[in-house]
Amino acid sequence: MSGADAPGAPGLPPTWCSSAKEMVGCSLGPSRLWFTIGGGILNEVYYPRIDIPQIRDLGIVVADGRGFWVEVKRMYRHALTLAGPGVPAVQIVHEHERFELTLRITPSRERDVLLMEVELSGDESLRPYALLAPHLGGTGNNNCAAIAGHRGHRVLWAEQGPFALALAAVTPDQQDAWGRASCGFVGASDGWQDFSRNGAMTWEHASAGPGNIALTGELPRKAVLALGFGSSTESAATLALSALFEPFEATWQRQITDWNGWHRECGVRVQLSDGLPTECVSQFKLSTMALRTHLDKTYPGAMVASLSVPWGNTKEEREGYHLVWPRDLCECAGALLAVGATPEALDTLRYLRATQLADGHWNQNQWLGGKPYWTGVQLDETAFPVLLAAQLEERAALDGIEVADMIRRALSFIVCNGPASDQDRWEEDAGINTFTLAACIAALVCGAPHLDPEARELALAVADYWNASLEDWTAVLDTPFAGSQGLPGYYVRVAPTEALRDRGALQRVLPVKNQSLDPELPASAQVGVDFLQLVRFGLRRPDDPLIAATVRLADMLLKVDTPTGPSWHRYNDDGYGEHDDGSAFDGTGRGRAWPLLTGERGHYELAAGRDPLPMLLAMVRMASPGGMLPEQIWDAAPVPSRGLEPGRPTGSAMPLAWTHAEYVKLVVSRSLGRPLDRPQRVWQRYAGRRPRLERVVWCAHAPASELPEGAALTVAVSSPATFRWGFDGWKDICERRTTATTLGLHTVEIDTARLKGGRSIDLTYRLEPSGEWAGRDFRISVVPAGEAAKTALAAEGQA
Repeated sequence: MSGADAPGAPGLPPTWCSSAKEMVGCSLGPSRLWFTIGGGILNEVYYPRIDIPQIRDLGIVVADGRGFWVEVKRMYRHALTLAGPGVPAVQIVHEHERFELTLRITPSRERDVLLMEVELSGDESLRPYALLAPHLGGTGNNNCAAIAGHRGHRVLWAEQGPFALALAAVTPDQQDAWGRASCGFVGASDGWQDFSRNGAMTWEHASAGPGNIALTGELPRKAVLALGFGSSTESAATLALSALFEPFEATWQRQITDWNGWHRECGVRVQLSDGLPTECVSQFKLSTMALRTHLDKTYPGAMVASLSVPWGNTKEEREGYHLVWPRDLCECAGALLAVGATPEALDTLRYLRATQLADGHWNQNQWLGGKPYWTGVQLDETAFPVLLAAQLEERAALDGIEVADMIRRALSFIVCNGPASDQDRWEEDAGINTFTLAACIAALVCGAPHLDPEARELALAVADYWNASLEDWTAVLDTPFAGSQGLPGYYVRVAPTEALRDRGALQRVLPVKNQSLDPELPASAQVGVDFLQLVRFGLRRPDDPLIAATVRLADMLLKVDTPTGPSWHRYNDDGYGEHDDGSAFDGTGRGRAWPLLTGERGHYELAAGRDPLPMLLAMVRMASPGGMLPEQIWDAAPVPSRGLEPGRPTGSAMPLAWTHAEYVKLVVSRSLGRPLDRPQRVWQRYAGRRPRLERVVWCAHAPASELPEGAALTVAVSSPATFRWGFDGWKDICERRTTATTLGLHTVEIDTARLKGGRSIDLTYRLEPSGEWAGRDFRISVVPAGEAAKTALAAEGQA
């Protein structure tokens, strides 16, 4: 629906909210505005927090007053260009046989104002009309609007609670430009309904509301609009008018100068490889711009996942992706750091320090100010802030930020809860996931130097134990998938938590979300692409037998070749995407290909010694006309009625900041000849090879069931306790109180040096000071060294 044509009775909430954006932009000055462009018009403006859109759209109608009228967003004939490479100041030219309409849009640097220059040429009988749909406070409900006289000037304004806007207009000589003006209820008395019913602007209502309202104003053929935001209509009007009393060209040029300066400053710190195609260089500038644009100014360092609402044209939803996910935030900050935007990355680290919870983890997602929205636990989101600190530390760029306490608390949460996570990175299933494990192991290794000596030793022991065991937990052999393709085995999407002690758990059903009917696939029959992170973070080599086998299987099950290039689904039987007929995801659907995963595959190709340029080119060609990278692309037959074309963006989130970050990282990684975010300490410790299992760290929340002959054994609980253990059926019983560590685990070392294969250790524990027993006994079987790590060794043997 356009700004004022959503059907419905007065006061009903709007049914339109843009999801796919052609362009995003902001100012580099103190102005707190962000804007999005879609369909050749202004879609949304965010103030004072980018997680709340304040308008639904601001568009233009061209009419002659005698029955002819055109809403330019419906013409689908427009060209969008930037004021300069990577500069979020936009020129849009709409062409019609009777006219040409040129719009130039840029924010004011000093004020919370967005400026739009309007110039109409062609048929002299035509005039432009502005249509504005307020969405103050993120909702169309209870908005009030009026055509007002403000200190000798005419303005169109609206308010709702503490939010207000004012739309002012001037001619080139800075005189008031508004002709007739009106405001009305959407679907009943708004300007679009006036044109639709009467073929011309015939209504002039002075006020409307409370409800879902829209404003309309007649303009001369050349004018400048200023959309100002404030805490009252008067303050918004003052800002809008102040911005108009500077020539538009001066504001436009200042935006260009500011952004060119920022790119130039970043450019001296990063060198792109020779031979990068021009289209890739252009997208690189656009993606860095998109990332910088997503950063908040009220909360420096914060960044929402996207300035869009996935499939927003089908629902009234304030949240969308207008929330901070710590993982996405760190991925984006890492990309900014890669292009030399160190101050921005430092702000993100400060923001993360400020929003870390007392127990060491971060909210699943949150509003910009830190208020939680979803409160699930994803362990990778606890690991990534540690890795961001490590990236800054590698560059000697921490700039006085003390990170030891943040790191200690984060690693404490990881060791006290891992290796299983309540949710994977796709926020769907609990269990053991290779992407999550890779992030946690890397964080433990990178964060260990910031711990005291005892905690450091424990953190590294846990990292080594998890790294040595991950194949036994997350990989399978001799399945129908593997056998039919001659593969030694492969990594599963998510292994149930029970797989820590019982490999039979991999044969049990793991729910697949977002499907109207769960296919009831066992975990062993579900394959994803998360395992590639093991290579990217330096835990496995790209030619490791299980890695190579899973790459082959993922290509068979998940890869799609589109006209724009290859891409991959997240996992088989994914349901997060449009339905087969192209209708919007509504809680169920069919998973589509993700350009983000094209970038992740590019990093794997680079690690394997191959040029990732084909993946970069594919990502460029998957972008919108304005260079915005989508969350998903359409990967089925065209559906023209819904605007769905193979290899092109769907109605999912666009731009997705994480995808832009992945593109930027891949460009820089190609220049470096390695994944740029591969942690140095991780590579130094593992160099891509599975470590020998020399110590098992048994935890009450993740009890191990086997101990390789000759390996050491640490047992741990998360509170003071006394451990009791015996051998081979509780013989030779011993007791020992735990020793506290600064990682939150209380540990005991059990002497296992003389234990041979075939023996067993029985243990339990008593909590202190309550004296409460664990309520069960645990058994750890000692296995010959050659039988430990069965999955990895068997895969190597078959390969």
